[in-house]
Amino acid sequence: MTSPLPGPRGGPKAGAARAGLVRSVPWRFDLPASLVVFLVALPLCVGVAVASGVPAELGLVTGIVGGLVVGALPGSSLQVSGPAAGLTVLVLEAVREHGLGSLGALVLATGLLQLAMGLLRLGRWFRAMSASVVHGMLAGIGLTLVLGQLYAVADRAAPGTGPEKIAGLPALLTDVLLGRAAPAAVALGVGTLAVLVLWRYLPSRARVVPAPLAAVGLAAVVTVLADLPVARVRVEGLLGVVQPPDAAAFAALAGAAGAGTVLAFTLIASAETLFSAAAVDRMHQGPRTDYDRELTSQGIGNALCGLLGALPMTAVIVRSAANVQAGARSKASRTLHGLWLLLFAALLPAALGLIPLAALAAVLVHAGAKLVPVRRLGALWREHRDEALVLAVTAVAIIATDLFRGVLLGVGLAVVKSAWQTSQLHIAVEGAADGVEEPLRVRLSGNATFLRLPRLLDTLERLPGDRPVELDWTALRHLDHACTVALAGWAAQHRARSSAPLAVEPPLPTAV
Repeated sequence: MTSPLPGPRGGPKAGAARAGLVRSVPWRFDLPASLVVFLVALPLCVGVAVASGVPAELGLVTGIVGGLVVGALPGSSLQVSGPAAGLTVLVLEAVREHGLGSLGALVLATGLLQLAMGLLRLGRWFRAMSASVVHGMLAGIGLTLVLGQLYAVADRAAPGTGPEKIAGLPALLTDVLLGRAAPAAVALGVGTLAVLVLWRYLPSRARVVPAPLAAVGLAAVVTVLADLPVARVRVEGLLGVVQPPDAAAFAALAGAAGAGTVLAFTLIASAETLFSAAAVDRMHQGPRTDYDRELTSQGIGNALCGLLGALPMTAVIVRSAANVQAGARSKASRTLHGLWLLLFAALLPAALGLIPLAALAAVLVHAGAKLVPVRRLGALWREHRDEALVLAVTAVAIIATDLFRGVLLGVGLAVVKSAWQTSQLHIAVEGAADGVEEPLRVRLSGNATFLRLPRLLDTLERLPGDRPVELDWTALRHLDHACTVALAGWAAQHRARSSAPLAVEPPLPTAV
């Protein structure tokens, strides 16, 4: 008889007690994870705010709300929310068009709309969006972000539209090479980008500090020590930038442009959040995301950000992945990261004034480039070229027009592609070529929709008029109205101009 395996010291009860203690004290794992997330989020919050054309502190406000408020709400347990690079371009356009004072009203309306969608249990439907459209959206955002921030690295103002940014790149490159484009800023930007790219190849001990924080910190130290003549982040303090929207701010919601901005904020923030949740769920074995509750929580967070006049928020995959990889076990890690952001903004706001804008621009160039799914596009082109086409068209349309119209075009193209693929119609014509007395049997199967109507009519109209024809469409899974009308019209014309009999099974409708 074998003896049982020895248990933990102190017996089973002591082992169970210790296990319960580990479960009840998540700070053993979540405290260090929260510090990692804080170090990752800090430069990104500031960089996204500056690139969006708003004070740097507003990015921290959104990060604080994403941690302290959304971090404590139900939905997803490990993903982290804050200002995202994916909304930078749209926020910049909104601020330029409506003014900074109206941003709070737009974000508040976005939050209320997300809250209503979550309460109506519409969160799960975002999983039905075409993956190619989502990746195309991210690619378009990333490329637009890269194009704009390349000018910021050279301390230049970026042109207003995507095509203008592309057209201005040769002149920008010429000025950089000839030393006419703020050499100190360019050197800082290139050095920051080099640190971000090469950081992963350093020993693991050196990589304890996140790459964005290390790159921005080194750039700030070099700027201060060398007293470089470069633009830096302007510091106003949290209380100085928090401006709740007044009655005049809500005038932006009355026009079509404002309503379109709110709709774009809502769709993109919700889609990015829920797709991020799906990715994070694959990274850990803990509780799965409740999509409707997560959408509701994001709505509450965005509504609060709107009341504070801050940036819109989404769940951010970079911070969420860092949270999981740092060993987080519960919501405490993301809530604590918001507390660290609050303490930093309250106690060390002057530290932001040491950061050169060129370094933040380089961080966003790196973040934007990571949004472009180069490997995925190559795999799609080899296996599913139609999906690769949807991705590429969506990205190009965003660069050429704007985010909202580009996404709409991508969704429309994806719907047309799906409709074309699902409307597969098989037409089989049976019968001997020289058998004048033998009837030709035309068998239809699959889905007969208006998309296949030209091919169907071409086949039927090529049938000889002196042969009997039997049309069998019993195997059709779907016959839309356009095809029904066309078949009935062809049958009537065939009977009128031909003496050969025509049999249709089942009979077509007579009233069309």
